[in-house]
Amino acid sequence: MKKYMIHGGTPLSGVVTISGAKNAAVAILPATLLVRGVCRVENVPDISDVRLLLEILDEMGAEIRRLSPNTLEIDCSRVRDSEPDDALVRRIRASYYLIGAQLGRFGHAKVALPGGCNFGPRPIDQHIKGFEAMGADVKLQNGCVCADAPAGGLIGGRVNLDVVSVGATMNIMIGAVLAGGTTIIENAAKEPHIVDLANFLNAMGAKVSGAGTDVIKVRGVKALRGGCYSIIPDQIEAGTYMAAVTAVGGNILIQNVIPKHMDCISAKLREMGAKVTEYDDSIRVQRTGELRRANVKTLPYPGFPTDMQPQIAVCMSLARGTSIITESIYDTRFGYCAELNRMGACIKVDTKTAVITGVERLAGCTVHACDLRAGAAMVIAGLAAEGTTRVEEIEYIERGYEDIIGKLRGLGADIRRIERPDAPPKAASAG
Repeated sequence: MKKYMIHGGTPLSGVVTISGAKNAAVAILPATLLVRGVCRVENVPDISDVRLLLEILDEMGAEIRRLSPNTLEIDCSRVRDSEPDDALVRRIRASYYLIGAQLGRFGHAKVALPGGCNFGPRPIDQHIKGFEAMGADVKLQNGCVCADAPAGGLIGGRVNLDVVSVGATMNIMIGAVLAGGTTIIENAAKEPHIVDLANFLNAMGAKVSGAGTDVIKVRGVKALRGGCYSIIPDQIEAGTYMAAVTAVGGNILIQNVIPKHMDCISAKLREMGAKVTEYDDSIRVQRTGELRRANVKTLPYPGFPTDMQPQIAVCMSLARGTSIITESIYDTRFGYCAELNRMGACIKVDTKTAVITGVERLAGCTVHACDLRAGAAMVIAGLAAEGTTRVEEIEYIERGYEDIIGKLRGLGADIRRIERPDAPPKAASAG
């Protein structure tokens, strides 16, 4: 059994460096399938989701060289038109980007329905709508997405997304890069990692415009060439450390960030009593006084990100007064609240709303990471709590946070990773 052991109550201080953006990396890596040449990708986070994707690409025939812990050379020139390994695909949500990449490269894709965090259904109907608008025939068969382009390959089309979907926006972009004609995505998502994907594709020779707005245009090109690209810093990882020092107290400098990407998070933490100072590529967060209540509604970028909802809930649990979180993206993302309540928090959940009455302190106990960001919230709660907290099911956390133990220990946290083999089953007694 793997778990984190945390002795809480110590303010955080020091410097932490943010890794490359998970949500950009897990789209950029599948997109390398479109490139007939060598892609050098820098600032790649060393997390389990990335390692899974690299394993999938390797099995498909990609040549991958790790030049440093966070720099890769990927050559997909000899990749086969083959079905990615089901067992690997089902372990990661972002594997659906393989559909767009394979459709664009080979005109055919068969990819098992993906897995990942379990906090409610995340249908891929908008992805399918986009591929069909480009002429693809898409079917769901035996737990797989089976898609076939017309004989001459995908063709440009107009896609008006029914809801703002980050995954669909990125997947359609990937599929459209080598399509004939121009694809227009309306009601597109605007997140920083969408812009990063567009910048990566353009660096390889694509013609993508409008990323970061609600209308993206992709003019199809004949081929993509190799090149070099560096992934942006992770907005959510940075926000997690900002929330941690806000909840626990202290003074930390967060390096390798794009402060503009953090505006919605910075504003809310300032409202709650943290001092946030922005520099060119870093942010300092200090908190010494009492936390104040606040209300949050999650929204697509540039609104407050749903992926920061559990982390700020910990801050609210320790704030004076009553705070309200309204979740507008996912229907069932409050599963972690029961775990926080076990630590002494006072949270009442009604469908998409959580009402949080602040308490003086949290108490350490054994809690579970029910998904990636909920797991990060459990770590923050453990750092802020009195006594010892054990966080179990940490594999969720390690899907998206590079070296979280090392980084937190560098800030003075008393946290360690424990890895023990599961106990063998007890033998049945005779008689």
